[in-house]
Amino acid sequence: MTWMAWTWPTAAFFGIIGLLLVVFTILAARYPETPKRGVLRIETTRGDRLFITLLGSAFINIAWLGLIGTNQPYALIVCLAYAAAVFRWV
Repeated sequence: MTWMAWTWPTAAFFGIIGLLLVVFTILAARYPETPKRGVLRIETTRGDRLFITLLGSAFINIAWLGLIGTNQPYALIVCLAYAAAVFRWV
């Protein structure tokens, strides 16, 4: 089928998300955690923070494409900084 562009970056994207889910599942089984309250004043776990990070990164990349263009490696730097902030303060 030619309707979907399965390129190496697309495969890497889905592979990394799959790997993250496996790693976070193993972490949850081996090192259970108690939810913590951050700046949002809601209780979050590692999985919640991962979801918030992935969702926010999607919006960052969409906004980057719309406002700046296709120079996506710099958007990745912004997403990594966002992820660090989410896991630290949320």
